[in-house]
Amino acid sequence: MSNPRVRKIADRIQVIVAEMLERRIKDPRLGFVTVTDVRVTGDSQQATIFYTVLDATGDDEAALANTAAALESAKGLIRAEVAKQLGTRTAPTLTFIADALPESARQLDEVLARAKAQDDAVAAQRGASYAGDEDPYKKPREIVEDDELDEDD
Repeated sequence: MSNPRVRKIADRIQVIVAEMLERRIKDPRLGFVTVTDVRVTGDSQQATIFYTVLDATGDDEAALANTAAALESAKGLIRAEVAKQLGTRTAPTLTFIADALPESARQLDEVLARAKAQDDAVAAQRGASYAGDEDPYKKPREIVEDDELDEDD
């Protein structure tokens, strides 16, 4: 999708679908949906819409299934509105896919938290003393003046 025209179409479809879901689709199965990305083929015939669902009750799988069913039933209405607002000769077919990015991010956060806990455990086991000097960096030598040598004598 390196074509700027296709990118503009994808951005416009994302805005149209988000507005439709917010204002016009009144399906009770529809959860709190966020349109995360839209990918359009080079010929603008197919659009894949990625979405996430924020579930207030805690039952993620059921909310995701209900939202997928609601989006599937509203697909025709959304496609008609996309065609109307895009003003292109053909309307792209829409495919809704639940975005896996939040789950991947959650797993990555868990791995990072586990690594931090292991680092903290290793830091607690080792002593607080330094392996070498406290200040391992070299410092410039102090130049002793001849006058200072004479005063010491």
